[in-house]
Amino acid sequence: MRAIEYSRTGAPDVLQLVERDPRDPGPDEVRVRIAVSGVNPTDWKARAGSGDGAVLAVPQVPNQDGAGIVDAVGANITNLAVGDRVWVWDAAYARTDGTAQELAIIPARRAVKLPANATFDEGASLGIPALTAHRALTAGDGGPDRLAPGALAGVTVLVTGGAGAVGHAAIQLAVWAGATVITTVSGEQKAELARAAGATYVINYRLEDVATRVRELAPDGVAIIVEVNPSANIAVDLDIIARGGTISIYAGTGSEALPVPLRFAMGKNVRMQFIMTYTTTPEQKDNAVQAVSAALADGALPVGEKRGLPLTRFPLERTSDAHKAVEDGTVGKVLIDVADL
Repeated sequence: MRAIEYSRTGAPDVLQLVERDPRDPGPDEVRVRIAVSGVNPTDWKARAGSGDGAVLAVPQVPNQDGAGIVDAVGANITNLAVGDRVWVWDAAYARTDGTAQELAIIPARRAVKLPANATFDEGASLGIPALTAHRALTAGDGGPDRLAPGALAGVTVLVTGGAGAVGHAAIQLAVWAGATVITTVSGEQKAELARAAGATYVINYRLEDVATRVRELAPDGVAIIVEVNPSANIAVDLDIIARGGTISIYAGTGSEALPVPLRFAMGKNVRMQFIMTYTTTPEQKDNAVQAVSAALADGALPVGEKRGLPLTRFPLERTSDAHKAVEDGTVGKVLIDVADL
C-alpha cells in the first residue's frame, strides 16, 4: 500500500511517498481504508519539529484527521464492522500511524461512524477543528458539558477569526446549539465565509472598532469568546466579556507570553481556559465526539466554499504541497485525496 512518511523532522520535503506492507489490527484496533486525509496546523508543526532535523526512531505517517471505510477489525471490537464508513480523530497522537496512507491502523475509540448523509470530506474536516471548538464552547461555568440543539439558547458567543477551520466549526456548532454568534474577520472575502457558516453578526476588525460594535450588539457582554489570537486581542476580550464569562484560547506560537491585567480580569470573575484537544479529559473528549457526531447527522457541519469552508485538494503524492499550503495560511480546509472509495 502507498503511504507518506518522514524519518526526520524538517521542511515539507522530508515527506516521502513509500510502499508499506499493510498490517492487521490489534484486538482494540480497526484498519481503515482512508478516502480523505485532513491537514491541520498541528500536522505540519509536528513534522517541522524544533528545526534541528531530528532523526526519528520509527518513521512517522502524518495527519491526525481523516475519513474512510473500515477494512478489518480487531478481536475485541463490537461497535464497528467491515464496511462501516467512519471519521477518524487523533490518529497520529502518540502513535506512528497517521491518515496519510491507504490503510491506517486506528484505535477503535478514535474511529466514529459517519452518518449516511455525511461525506468523506465532511468527516475528514472534523477531528482537530471541531473537537477543539466543542471544548471552547463548553468550558464555561454553568454551561453544558455537551452541545445539543438549544444547549446555548440565549447565549452570545464571540468567535475571533471566523474564517479559520476552528472558527468555522465553532460558528457552526454554536449556531446548532442555539447561540447568537458574533465573529471577527480581516476582510470581506472572509466575512462572506463567516456568514455562509451561519454567523449572526460579522465584524471586519480592520474597518470597525471591535469593542464598540460588540457592545452595541451585546450590551451586557458576550458569555464565551473562542480566541485564536490572544496576544493581539486580550485587551478587547476583557473589555467585552460578560461578568463570569469564559475566554477559550486554543492557538498560539508556543513562545509568546500573555500579559493579563489581573485586577480587571478578577473584577469580572473571568475564566481563561487554555485548550489543547489532545489532552482534554476522556469525558470531555467523549462529549465532544458525541456532540460533533450528532451535529453532523443533523447536517449542521457542511463544508465547501458555499458553506464557509473552502476546500483545497491534493493527491497523496503531493502531501508535502498540502502541508506547505497549511503552513502558508491557506484559507479553508486542505484535504488529501488518498483513495476513490
